[in-house]
Amino acid sequence: MFKPVVVKLVLVVALIVGSTFTAFAAQLSLFSAEDQAKQHCPSDLVVWLNLPTRIYHWKGMRWYGNTKNGSYVCKKEADENGNRGTLNGQ
Repeated sequence: MFKPVVVKLVLVVALIVGSTFTAFAAQLSLFSAEDQAKQHCPSDLVVWLNLPTRIYHWKGMRWYGNTKNGSYVCKKEADENGNRGTLNGQ
């Protein structure tokens, strides 16, 4: 149905658009101290990001500041980089 040239062209365009979008994602700044993160993003919420799972936790939650491989980050930056909040409230 589709010619191989058209399929290849669509794949190339998809790769270019995808890599361009990644380049525009905000840089995620990681902080070892909550106060440092608050200074970096005073108008945003600070969350604890579990780096291996890419799931973040809000202050007052069980895992906020309590995972082995995590960091304090700005919620907006975390969201823009494909991370998400916990779904189970912990």
